[in-house]
Amino acid sequence: MSTDAPQEDTFISHLVELRTRLLRAVIAVVGIFIVLFTYPGASAIYDVLAQPMMSSLPEGTRMIATGVITPFMVPVKVTLMAAFVLALPVVLYQAWAFIAPGLYNHEKKLALPLIMTSTLLFIAGMAFCYFVVFRTVFHFIASFAPQSITPAPDIEAYLGFVMTMFLAFGITFEVPIAVILLVKTGVVTVAKLREIRGYVIVGAFVIAAIVTPPDVVSQILLAAPLCILYELGILAASMLKKREAESSEGRELDL
Repeated sequence: MSTDAPQEDTFISHLVELRTRLLRAVIAVVGIFIVLFTYPGASAIYDVLAQPMMSSLPEGTRMIATGVITPFMVPVKVTLMAAFVLALPVVLYQAWAFIAPGLYNHEKKLALPLIMTSTLLFIAGMAFCYFVVFRTVFHFIASFAPQSITPAPDIEAYLGFVMTMFLAFGITFEVPIAVILLVKTGVVTVAKLREIRGYVIVGAFVIAAIVTPPDVVSQILLAAPLCILYELGILAASMLKKREAESSEGRELDL
């Protein structure tokens, strides 16, 4: 009897499990998309997304759509994005349920809180971008527009800009998680992270200059949170290492 058969059966069972988890995640996203598309509707959701830009434009000004099907496709894309964000807990849970059987108990205790925290931080980054960055940057840019020009942004270009900014700020707010994982896995120490603080600050402003529009305000609004979150990550990592040291000392005393 071939010894490869059990391994092949295990591999196939993993593929079946992966397919099941992916299918459930897709069903969650599609289900929420259908609900949002029905009510409040794709157009209403896009209007919410466009509100920061519209509030900075002269009264009576509207965005434009240069493509034939753009007025339909762009709101649909925005609705799909909103559905994915709302379904993110389900998507991450399915990912967690797939990898959990292969983790040790101490890894499970750390992984689940990290997944939940990273989800909340990503959404917090998007919220910060929408409520603070967009309103500040759009009004700042509008204040420099000559009186002879009437701004009329294209809705597809606006969506591309919004997606880039949401992704940039969502990833930025994940910095504490990245710092904790680097310390937890032993890649770097807390002391080393404090030592390279100056390089991180410079890197934050370089990244902000590349990702954000070429204005000082948006660059500061990305770089400043990145630096603050880096410090919070160092603080959380040092507290975690201190707790681990105290636990190991307690076990040694018990022995």
